[in-house]
Amino acid sequence: MQCGWRLQLATGAMNSILDLHAPYWYAASSIPSLLTTSHERTSFLSSQHTNTHQKLPGARARSNRDHFLQSLPAMVACSHQGDVVFEVDAIGWAPSGARTALSLHHELDPARLPAANKGAATVGGHERTPSGRYVLATGLADEEDGLCQAITPGALKPRVTYRVAGWISVSVAAAPGAGVGGTTTYHPVHVSIRVDDGRCVIDGGAVACSATASESEAAGGGSRWAEIKGAFRLKESPRSASVHVHGAPAGVDVKVMDLRIIATDPKARFSYLKDKTDKVRKRDVVVKVGGAPAGASVRVVQLDSAFPIGSCINGTVIQDPAFVDFFTNHMDWAVFENELKWYWTEAQRGQLNYADADRLLDFCDRAGKPVRGHCIFWAVDADVQQWIKDIAAYGRDQLMAAVQARLNGLLGRYAGRFPHYDVNNEMLHGRFFRDRLGDDVAALMFREAARLDPGAALFVNDYNVECGNDPSATPERYVELIRYLQWRGAQVGGVGLQGHVTHPVGEIICYALDALSAATDLPIWFTELDVGEPDDALRADDLEAVMREAYAHPAVQGVVLWGFMQGHMWRQDAALVNTDGTVNDAGQRFIDLRREWTSDARGRLDADGQFKFRGFHGNYVAQVTMPTGTKMLKAFTVDKGDTPLVLDMDN
Repeated sequence: MQCGWRLQLATGAMNSILDLHAPYWYAASSIPSLLTTSHERTSFLSSQHTNTHQKLPGARARSNRDHFLQSLPAMVACSHQGDVVFEVDAIGWAPSGARTALSLHHELDPARLPAANKGAATVGGHERTPSGRYVLATGLADEEDGLCQAITPGALKPRVTYRVAGWISVSVAAAPGAGVGGTTTYHPVHVSIRVDDGRCVIDGGAVACSATASESEAAGGGSRWAEIKGAFRLKESPRSASVHVHGAPAGVDVKVMDLRIIATDPKARFSYLKDKTDKVRKRDVVVKVGGAPAGASVRVVQLDSAFPIGSCINGTVIQDPAFVDFFTNHMDWAVFENELKWYWTEAQRGQLNYADADRLLDFCDRAGKPVRGHCIFWAVDADVQQWIKDIAAYGRDQLMAAVQARLNGLLGRYAGRFPHYDVNNEMLHGRFFRDRLGDDVAALMFREAARLDPGAALFVNDYNVECGNDPSATPERYVELIRYLQWRGAQVGGVGLQGHVTHPVGEIICYALDALSAATDLPIWFTELDVGEPDDALRADDLEAVMREAYAHPAVQGVVLWGFMQGHMWRQDAALVNTDGTVNDAGQRFIDLRREWTSDARGRLDADGQFKFRGFHGNYVAQVTMPTGTKMLKAFTVDKGDTPLVLDMDN
């Protein structure tokens, strides 16, 4: 079917935007020819601020739609967003689905509007205030029904990362399972980009909309607004493209407000992040020497960083000299790819294998690399070994005994060896143990791990939370999980974001980091970072986008890559190093970033016997050389602080 009218792309100073602005979303069949009078334009614009509901199509809709078309020049004149300008030619949504109907609404109560967030809803660094005007799609019969709209041919360019922003909500009549009584029911809603007449469907983001939060809301079919934070990139210029909003089940109505598609500007973002990094990761330092003559030379070298970066390893890669060389020179931490997982250490019941993990631990000890413990349990059914599934079929007692034996065996053997543990991996995507042993078993795993190895930080760990494309793994749902675990006595010590990303957008990542840190006040690690992109140059840009967001955010305390060498990675389009040991564009960008984030200061003492510099947090050594050739050496640490660190070389 044909999906509505087209959007006109315009280029602004900072971003290019396809603006799907709610007051002008009409079913395609309701838009005829243009009218010309300024009186009609004024009448239409005025009506948008007084009418709270407009049904389309229909007699009233046909009248208003004519006013709408003549309001377009006025709309262009008032469409500036800071440095951003966008234009609209002719906009209209079409219903997708035989029974789907569209209507226009205006929410007049500010308390019911979504909050404007800094992050994915910003354009050119400016907050986008919700307009209050939205389109309601009713009569959806299945998850493919919703709204669709064509995009002007040539508007979308290849090799450009686009961000999808706006707000989506759902409405459902009060009924069993609709959230009555204070419970929350979530419904997924997806934005997809369908190119070349639907032959290729591209994920443009997804949200999990909560249907109702209380009995009073349920009585009116109320809902909360969820911010869409998606992203996509095209490999080739499409012959045709359209936007589709869909995914809610039958009987659930979908509301869409201020949906936009924005061409990102990574360079502008990087400039902002460099300034942010200077505030978050650096400190002023004063090197002081009493009685030293002015002009004595000073050299300060950073030995290591307070922000560790590491990689996963396995028994095969540590036999490859090229891998070992890059790992030892550029990585600070390690994690075992598989060798500590339960399906590896006990593939058959009672047959324990810790030899592989022991060999990797010995390798890391020799290299001086701390190791994350990944993972004690795995919540996803497909990653649980068969014998565990078999005993679970006989009842909870045998399974609970196996869980306790796993905790005692692993943590009893390695207590004090792993500074981190991922306790029950991917709980947002799996419930194997909770479905069979009850919800409290997840918290029990944390409680027992803390008892057996009290020095280890115990992490939750999951994927897609930072991507904005998975309704099961939003930051808000991650926070709910963490709070539930804490309520049940779990000592959650950190938040793991796996970071298996494709065409990442900095603002979306930052939103997730902000939401998680504000709600939990826990340290965050990227635990399994890899950036999938076949083109080395684009992969370098994507890697830089994630690394800069992580390094600039005060809640993030480390990044671990999920491998880096071609042929030794889970994702073969994410390598930094080729099979022959040569470094590709992404690998060079990684090295350049590490060099940028390492301080090396040189100079001379001033008349007061001081040398000042601003350095990244970490361990250093300072050397002062007197005119006589006498040298003074001192090791010191630059840690966080708002006041200058004074290093007295005499004490």
